[in-house]
Amino acid sequence: MPKKFSKRQMSSFQKKVFNVVGKIPKGKTTTYREVAEKIGHPKAWRAVGNVLNKSASWRIKIPCHRVIRTNGKVGGYRYGTKRKITLLKKEGIIINPYGKLRINTEQS
Repeated sequence: MPKKFSKRQMSSFQKKVFNVVGKIPKGKTTTYREVAEKIGHPKAWRAVGNVLNKSASWRIKIPCHRVIRTNGKVGGYRYGTKRKITLLKKEGIIINPYGKLRINTEQS
């Protein structure tokens, strides 16, 4: 879990998402669906994406670039898909020319 949240009130759903995503190790990925399942809301993968898209407004550091789509595509990123791909490649994630990566999800 991030060390410090902003003073603005955060929902328990948001806290759970940030807690799970904050534990994804460098060089590993997980999917929006897996995050939703881990927090007990298996059908809320789109809501997970929306929470992560807003993470910058909470002024907390979350490795949301490590969360990908279930089909292996990189998915969206607040700062652009190219930046997300760059960050993933720096961590050793292999991405093919079609924007898909070898699924290397974290196990916990």
